Amino acid sequence: MSEKANITSEDPLEYDHSDVEILNKEPLYKGFFECNLYTLKHKLFSGGWSPEIKLEFFERGHAAVLLPYDVKNDAVVLIEQFRFGAVGAGKSPWLLELVAGMIEQDEIAEDVAKREALEEAGLTVNSCQFMLNYLVSPGGTTEQIDLFIANVDSSNVGGLYGLEHEGEDIRVHVVPRETAYQWVKEGKIYNAATVIALQWLELNKDNLSI
Repeated sequence: MSEKANITSEDPLEYDHSDVEILNKEPLYKGFFECNLYTLKHKLFSGGWSPEIKLEFFERGHAAVLLPYDVKNDAVVLIEQFRFGAVGAGKSPWLLELVAGMIEQDEIAEDVAKREALEEAGLTVNSCQFMLNYLVSPGGTTEQIDLFIANVDSSNVGGLYGLEHEGEDIRVHVVPRETAYQWVKEGKIYNAATVIALQWLELNKDNLSI
């Protein structure tokens, strides 16, 4: 029988990245994305170190995601586009999402969010408020997301956008905030970044600095 540590909610996490030793990194695939095989060991809760562990990890890079929110009209701007990954989950691959883009080397996440707002929704964004950072699926990928929110004028927003050379086909929607959040509760919106951002807005809408 395993012993359970006596941990309270006030206890800080004891370990960090310095308690992991990467012994080897072997490339398995390199295309638009990468996959690598890591050999590593890490400290154990019971003391000492784990045996060597081999883990395959998907290296997708990191992304910036923006929730455009019209404070005056209490509405959010969502984009709709095709995402093949939803097919395997038995869901419609046309998803309601937020504007987003990959952060390239030496780029600033907020600048990426502003650029994508213009490319994907025709929105000019002057300033953003940082919401939070989260790991997408740390059991299999190193990808992390920086979430932002910005105050926008949605009065003349809509239409079709996207970069043709990147295969983007994007339709823009303006949705009342309450409706968008109801769609989260109903499961009509089911991609993580959009769910998290709309929940964050619901919790923080009265204390925004945008």
